[in-house]
Amino acid sequence: MDIQVLSRQGLGIKAIARKLNISRNTVRKYLNQADMFPNYKVRETKPSKLDPFKSFILERIQHAHPHWIPAVVLLREIKEQEYAGGITILRNFIYPLKQKEVEPLIRFETKAGVQMQIDFTTIRRGRHTLKAFVATLGYSRATYVQFFDNEKVEAWKTGIIEACHFFEGVPKEILCDNAKAIIIERDAYEEGHHKWNQTMLDLSKAYGFKLRVCRPYRAKTKGKVERFNHYLKNSFITPLAARLKQSGLTLDVTLANAQIGPWLHDIAHQRIHGTTGEKPQVRLDNERHHFLGLPLDQETTVNVGGLNHDVVLPLESFQHPLSNYDQFIGRGL
Repeated sequence: MDIQVLSRQGLGIKAIARKLNISRNTVRKYLNQADMFPNYKVRETKPSKLDPFKSFILERIQHAHPHWIPAVVLLREIKEQEYAGGITILRNFIYPLKQKEVEPLIRFETKAGVQMQIDFTTIRRGRHTLKAFVATLGYSRATYVQFFDNEKVEAWKTGIIEACHFFEGVPKEILCDNAKAIIIERDAYEEGHHKWNQTMLDLSKAYGFKLRVCRPYRAKTKGKVERFNHYLKNSFITPLAARLKQSGLTLDVTLANAQIGPWLHDIAHQRIHGTTGEKPQVRLDNERHHFLGLPLDQETTVNVGGLNHDVVLPLESFQHPLSNYDQFIGRGL
């Protein structure tokens, strides 16, 4: 084949022989005897056991549209008509006919002050577990982040309280997933009336927000906070962990909380958001006028978001000597 191709490209016998490192006689032989090349005949299509039933199958599919009849059902129906084949050739036949309808992604935009989506995302498992509580406002896309070593109910409660004080107001509703720390039983009393964890229920009453939960296996319902989780890991966690690793340190709860506040204020909230086309900080400044007021009789927990360090953290929360934290936090990692 190489000889034939090179000949068609205009090369002479001598040039072909030199290029392929073969004799000129070999080149002449294969150029003069084209019938030495294998000649493949087109294979005749054999009749399929499914052929007598194809018209029936097509008719069944057509009448079922826009719904779809599974292959196992069609198999059972044609077996009743003495079909002797298997399900594989049936599936191969109907697969191109199946219209894969992709569920359209509909973005639900909420008005200012209406919704806050919350979630826990795992940064690291194992001995030094690192988890991030993430709260994203539906309108402004402004986000609050706080790191914990667990996601027990007290961590959820602390995260919600700190988020409300960080945003300087309370949204009308908080959307969460089906975490056991939040919801004990879905539809416990009737459809849409769930049995909530008492701590979370008391918190919602104290702050005035309504608890809402996503439908099971429908994480896209809280897609705003889910998308921020990826942004958080790629733009904050990975660069910070890499810089700490160069210095022999491991990113832990304390260091992460010490750095997250400035990052949220200076970077995350100042970027142009891909969906809104505006900076989250600009929209947050407007959204704050639509929040419910913070309860005056509720005390806040320790704010470790990097913006407030008035409260002294307990020594047992540190995994490294205090001098290491002073050194690296002071250098503004």
